[in-house]
Amino acid sequence: MEKIAVIGAGLIGRAWAMVFARAGHEVTLYDADARALEASLAVIRGALKDLRAAGMVKEAPDRIYKRIRAASSLEDALAAADYAQENVSETLAAKKQIFAAMDGLARPEAILASSTSTIPASAFTEGLKRRSRCLVAHPVNPPHLVPLVELCPAPWTSKRVLARARALHESVGQVPITVKKEIQGFILNRLQAAVLNEALSLYADGYATAEDIDKTIRDGLGLRWSFMGPFETIDLNAPGGVADYAARYGQVMYEQVCSQAPRRWEKEVIARLARERRAALPASDLARRQAWRDRRLMALSVHKREASKKT
Repeated sequence: MEKIAVIGAGLIGRAWAMVFARAGHEVTLYDADARALEASLAVIRGALKDLRAAGMVKEAPDRIYKRIRAASSLEDALAAADYAQENVSETLAAKKQIFAAMDGLARPEAILASSTSTIPASAFTEGLKRRSRCLVAHPVNPPHLVPLVELCPAPWTSKRVLARARALHESVGQVPITVKKEIQGFILNRLQAAVLNEALSLYADGYATAEDIDKTIRDGLGLRWSFMGPFETIDLNAPGGVADYAARYGQVMYEQVCSQAPRRWEKEVIARLARERRAALPASDLARRQAWRDRRLMALSVHKREASKKT
């Protein structure tokens, strides 16, 4: 698959355009809002320079940028595409509308993927003529810096389509996982929700400040989790591996989980949390801190890439 269409030129769409273009693919980028499309191209040009400065790309930014072409229409974007990545509004109505249009315009062999983070593919592809070529390819924001992508097929998605999509994402430097069957939130958001639920509960019930809870992840769990998953972590945390860990700590872990319960995001708790966050980081500094986050992600990505060569 050589030619890629990216539909929707917002934050996720423009990041996807960079992912595919830096890997050597020709990309057509389309957005129904011409001004948004123009603005995204300017952001992409600057972001590619940042990637080069951080050592994440070796090729000249201008050469990568030239592989991205603004499409004049959805039909233009899809005309020669082998793979299309959709990034429109996160509503079922919007997904149904765009996928119906894409299915009618894209070449029969083209794969159609959605970046949705909450809606299963079956909800918006069931009535399509070529529904077997559709799936979810849910990235982590921003996908040009965080490589994980969750591939979640509908019940009718072709196994060949899933295999081709996985091979494509691997070839462009992403880290695809397969969600074997549809579930709300896929894998990443469910894991994130579990951590957030407990973090919010501990904060709401007065066990720790927001800053100290953030430190617990940032300077504790997060250090290991940046290069190991939870199962490998416990496998290495007992002399006899995961079975030994389960024998030692399984019961106490179960008891702790039994004390946890789903927690609504109560307005008064969120208001208190917001006050703490704004005291630590004024709203006027959010954009600056987001740029700082992206630079740190770039540095971490480069470090992980170089470290992987030595293992």
